Amino acid sequence: MNALTLTFTLNGNNLSLDIPPNTLLVDLLRDSLRLTGTKVGCREGECGACTVLLDGTPVNSCILPAAKVQGRSVTTIEGLADEKGGLSEIQQAFMHEGAAQCGFCTPGMIMNAT
Repeated sequence: MNALTLTFTLNGNNLSLDIPPNTLLVDLLRDSLRLTGTKVGCREGECGACTVLLDGTPVNSCILPAAKVQGRSVTTIEGLADEKGGLSEIQQAFMHEGAAQCGFCTPGMIMNAT
């Protein structure tokens, strides 16, 4: 299988990677780039634990081919931090209100709320 060169912006950083053409975005983020804040829940696009922002719009990364982010901007939960590495306002609000529950789907909730 031939590799696909993928160029996109991730959390404000420009990347160019060679990936297998059938790679899902969630697998690229978690396995290749070690951004494990994006969770894998259902792998059907139903639960939202895998939500990231694509050009500012929430998408389910578990059903999105990574090739679809070519030339676009992806923001993960790790990318919501401010320039000093502090939590975003929504992350702070979740923490202040104790809205984490078990914490597994919290990143997806925060990405959708953002």
